[in-house]
Amino acid sequence: MDGFRSNDNKQGVERHSRTEMGSLGEKTILEFEDESLVSPVSLTRKNFSIEGSIHSSSLGGGSQKLSCSNMKNRVFGSIKIVVFSAKINLLMPFGPLAIIVSTLSGHHGWVFLLSLLGIIPLAERLGYATEQLACYTGATVGGLLNATFGNATELIISIYALRRGMIRVVQQSLLGSILSNMLLVLGCAFFAGGIVVSKREQVFSKAAATVNSGLLLMAVMGLLFPAVLRSTHTELHSGKSELALSRFSSGIMLVAYAAYLVFQLKSDKNLYLPVDEVDNEGSSDDEEAPEISMWESIVWLSILTIWISVLSEYLVNAIEGASVAMNIPVAFISVILLPIVGNAAEHAGAIMFAMKDKLDISLGVAIGSSTQISMFGIPFCVVIGWIMGCPMDLNFQLFETATLFITVIVVAFMLQDGTSNYLKGLMLILCYLIVAASFFVHIDPASVVRVIRSSTQNAYHFGDKTE
Repeated sequence: MDGFRSNDNKQGVERHSRTEMGSLGEKTILEFEDESLVSPVSLTRKNFSIEGSIHSSSLGGGSQKLSCSNMKNRVFGSIKIVVFSAKINLLMPFGPLAIIVSTLSGHHGWVFLLSLLGIIPLAERLGYATEQLACYTGATVGGLLNATFGNATELIISIYALRRGMIRVVQQSLLGSILSNMLLVLGCAFFAGGIVVSKREQVFSKAAATVNSGLLLMAVMGLLFPAVLRSTHTELHSGKSELALSRFSSGIMLVAYAAYLVFQLKSDKNLYLPVDEVDNEGSSDDEEAPEISMWESIVWLSILTIWISVLSEYLVNAIEGASVAMNIPVAFISVILLPIVGNAAEHAGAIMFAMKDKLDISLGVAIGSSTQISMFGIPFCVVIGWIMGCPMDLNFQLFETATLFITVIVVAFMLQDGTSNYLKGLMLILCYLIVAASFFVHIDPASVVRVIRSSTQNAYHFGDKTE
């Protein structure tokens, strides 16, 4: 009996303990649920998690909308700055108009004139995009960019002319760019600066002017010897020695220009400091911030280069027909009209800086551009012609070479004292008028043969169409 009682007691105790444990478990579960429902911390955590998920989902769609709107704003802002900020861009519609006229009528005179006007704002904007990109690349790469794109319009026109075998047009247009920069652009800068700053003489760095004058004389040497070799009939191999000498001299000139870039950008930077900034070398407060980003500059450089290439093809194709239609010698078109278009932006910039009494910048624009063409542009075209199988040489004929030699001597004498005034500018402008009149009455035998041949072919094709 006692055993049964003890067993019953044990079972009762176990049942009681189980019921107590069950009630405790239920109580803890209920208390935990009650605390979770009532606790403000848990409420805030739950609300935060819910709001966070909603906010993250709303941010995903909002960020996409913001990125699209920012992209549109950047594109429209870039177009506004590059296309609509300069008044010279009013000439841009003449480019598409030239293509329309060429397609519908084929009148070479109008196509040439409209293409000429359409390239002017593109050349100016190309220089602007190059300056914007140079703000991000530093001095060395910026100098190389200026050397490459500074005269890109002339080089593009020259390459298209080389493709058509118009070697004389290439030679005369590059020569005209040098003459235009040295006489017309620099003369107008000296004249405008002298009129605005009339109470004293403007000054510039004589050292930089001397280096550029020396490089120009070296370019004259490279052009003079092939012309003298041809005119005196003293070639070792007739027709081959002149071309071989031109290609060898072009390589030497390119090496000299590369050394000039290194010297200008690295070796002796103080030589090219403006005379009013020698004492304040470290000040960079006047540097302007770029208006467009680096990638926008690269995109605009690509677009403008392609558009200039398209118009240059129409321009080159219409040169000979325009010469016949307007009764103007091809030499005058190549030496005078084409360079004025290519140098329009440099012309305006040099005058503006001279009127602000920043003559060193004007000198760098005018004489620096002439140095680029003579020591880089002309040898580069010789090398490109060599690659294309076109016999482009440095024989610019005696008349053109003599004109360049006299021009370099006159400008070197104007720059030797490091001062300028409006009288020097007027003298340079008058010298350019003499050069322009000389090429207006100059007859180039090679150009005359090509014009007669092209006019005969046009008349022949026109006769076939009428039949």
